[in-house]
Amino acid sequence: MLTILNKHQPLRTILLSWMVLVAGIAAAQERPAWPYSPKWLQPFWLDDVMEGESVLFIRDSASEAARGSVLFPIQEIVSVRSSSGETTYEQGIDYRFEPGSREIIIPVGSRIVTTPSSELRRPANSQRHRLTHRDGNGEILFGATLEYHQMQTQVTYKKANNEWPVPMATFDRAALPVTLKKLSNREPVSIVLLGDSISTGCNASAWGNGAPFHPAYQDLLVQHLEAHYDTQVTLTNLSVGGTSTPWGISKIEEVAKHKPDLVILAFGMNDSAGHSAQTYGKNTATMIANTRTLLPKAEFILVASMLGNRDWITLNHDVFPHYRDELAALCAPGIALADMTSVWNEFLKRKQDADLTGNGVNHPNDFGHRVYAQVLSTLLIDPQ
Repeated sequence: MLTILNKHQPLRTILLSWMVLVAGIAAAQERPAWPYSPKWLQPFWLDDVMEGESVLFIRDSASEAARGSVLFPIQEIVSVRSSSGETTYEQGIDYRFEPGSREIIIPVGSRIVTTPSSELRRPANSQRHRLTHRDGNGEILFGATLEYHQMQTQVTYKKANNEWPVPMATFDRAALPVTLKKLSNREPVSIVLLGDSISTGCNASAWGNGAPFHPAYQDLLVQHLEAHYDTQVTLTNLSVGGTSTPWGISKIEEVAKHKPDLVILAFGMNDSAGHSAQTYGKNTATMIANTRTLLPKAEFILVASMLGNRDWITLNHDVFPHYRDELAALCAPGIALADMTSVWNEFLKRKQDADLTGNGVNHPNDFGHRVYAQVLSTLLIDPQ
């Protein structure tokens, strides 16, 4: 942005524009960089240590201890930190747990943020978006930016066991041969991401401009690929919030203009409001075919979406596994599946949606963005 003086602009307007520009530059300069480390992208289902799992500790009343659960039984807690990463809490004072259990208890007087269950609801028609609770009692609290993030806590722990029944993404050099060959040869790689608001980065703390400035999943993926392969990875993000697969079809010519080696298609959350699984699958197949008409060598990762809050009456949870199956049926050499649907389904068997959500209904938090990046990177990097 450059302000150009001309005789038709009032000096006050020019000065105000300049002040806004300087303030923006200063804020960007003061914002700390995310401390990338390969450990953050180690697939959680393979590692003996769970890094920075998010928990929102809920209490039933102001006088009671709060509780929350992690995904795996705990052998030893390595650290419990605020969502910003700025405060580390003390075991026995701020929290306690029984080895072998998944539950962490927050006693009265702890410094850890706890939230009454009543605060996660709002009266009907009191918010910008109507998020009617499935039980009919008001609405789910909507978090426009980092409201849920600020109520959540990071837990890093050694697992007592690593049992995970969900079939997970695996590295297969034959699945995406063109992209993997270029990466292995340290050639520049171009990626285009086409999806909905999840893929714009919504509710990652970097997107919300808050500590710890955790990147959205696509930016984490780029960091990890560049660090592992020592090459340049360019990601063009064409995602737009509120979109679904029919809109995606309309953007294929723009996708092709960037000449991607790899296209990541990440729709489903908004399709669930009105598109059948068959329509969703057909639309995805059309995006692939139309892209390959223009770029015959293009490869694809198809993202089966995370699940949203089951208590939101508008969301049709039943359709997501069928969407995933439609994507799986499209897979062949050059087309791979990133199945977030199955991962989230298991998450919600072990944890509350409030532990994982970025906005209360249908976006991931920092931990969720990291899991997205882990699943995607496993398709592109051999974790062994």
